[in-house]
Amino acid sequence: MTLRLRLTAALLAGATIAAATPVLAQNGNGAGALKIGFVNTERILRDAKPAQAAQRKIEAEFKKRDDELARMADQLKRLQDDLDKNSVTMSETQRRNKEREFGDLNRDFQRKQREFREDLNQRRNEELAGVVDQANRVIRQIAEQEKYDLVVQDVVYFSPRIDITDKVIKALEGAKPPTK
Repeated sequence: MTLRLRLTAALLAGATIAAATPVLAQNGNGAGALKIGFVNTERILRDAKPAQAAQRKIEAEFKKRDDELARMADQLKRLQDDLDKNSVTMSETQRRNKEREFGDLNRDFQRKQREFREDLNQRRNEELAGVVDQANRVIRQIAEQEKYDLVVQDVVYFSPRIDITDKVIKALEGAKPPTK
């Protein structure tokens, strides 16, 4: 989850807690009770089929580059082992050439690894943002259908009886969410 999404969730949770008492007092349904639901966003991003499909898509998209990095890492290890094992018997020129080759390959490897991580994180954030948007629409739909006054995400504590995460995951997967 991106930092922006985490901050938004934290601010929403804080504002929700701060506003809970006034909302309870203003609740006009006569019962004086506030219907609250909780959604575990982390579980949705881990367990929901759309999130898993996004992860598989990203893995397939980055497999070639990941394999290339693995090959480069093996080549670096072989060069390092060769240097460690044979540097004593090499001429000064051979040793310097091997060390230069190792240094050049290592810099290239570090650069490609950094670019890979940056690109991977960007794509992951893009894909998961779509899942989060879809989940938020489903959450709103469930909240309206089941007349929740408040649905919160990512809080410090929640009672399992208000957890509607399974309903959201089922709805994301196309199944009709069960009603309580």
